[in-house]
Amino acid sequence: MRKSDLIKASSFLFVKRRMCLLEESTDIFFCALKTRSRLFVTSHTLCRHHNWKVFSSIQMYKIIILQTGSFDSNKSVIERRYSDFEKLHRNLLEDFSEEMEDVTFPKKTLTGNFTEEIINERKLAFKDYLRLLYSMKYIRRSKKFIDFLTRPELQEAYGCLRGGQYTKALEILLEVIGLQARLTRGSPVSIVPTLCAIVVCHKDLENPASAFEYGEKALSHLCVHTSHKYYIPLLETMITLAYELGKDFLSLQEKLEEWKAKKDPIRIFTLKELAVREYVQ
Repeated sequence: MRKSDLIKASSFLFVKRRMCLLEESTDIFFCALKTRSRLFVTSHTLCRHHNWKVFSSIQMYKIIILQTGSFDSNKSVIERRYSDFEKLHRNLLEDFSEEMEDVTFPKKTLTGNFTEEIINERKLAFKDYLRLLYSMKYIRRSKKFIDFLTRPELQEAYGCLRGGQYTKALEILLEVIGLQARLTRGSPVSIVPTLCAIVVCHKDLENPASAFEYGEKALSHLCVHTSHKYYIPLLETMITLAYELGKDFLSLQEKLEEWKAKKDPIRIFTLKELAVREYVQ
């Protein structure tokens, strides 16, 4: 058999096997007690990647975040690898070593990592691990924990934004913003950069009404944070959008002039210039 035929055959078997693995994945559930949000580790997916000589396996864990106390149709779904959990654990130990004295991290085994027994044991262990982490207020609200749940998606979204892929960036940002809002209810100003990135995408996609809608949300979080780096660029963008949409832009203009009268003249970046600087690796 020719080499090209072998490659096609192996690729076909890889696809078929992956489809079977997806169909056979089982569900486990995790919920945080006495908190505003719920996290569910609902399934695992075993992905196999191949190159010219070897197959490598990556086990993915799906996490769903829902709002408690009511039906939440806007659930957030993310996937993380075992190594992502390892990194989270190391990062949290740097700041919360005492709080995590009794937290046991699911360990790898030297062999048999992908047997059904080991996978089921690890899923149950991660269920307990996440439940315990999320029950601790200081850990749940920490930047490192929130980054674990949002940073990979945000990095992808801002990468798309910098590359001019505004539709793809917007799609990801709209998914992440709901998750961020759930996780940062005590600090709504922290979601302002994401809201502003959504404004930029809508504006460049010539959706001024949607851009203005999200801009209003961002401004509402900055009403007492006028020194925030996004405040003036957002205000300038909102004036332009309001004028374009035939809305009241004079009140926004007055706020801008009031701020300029109190501050020394400084270099102000545009909203887009600020957005493309976020999550630069």
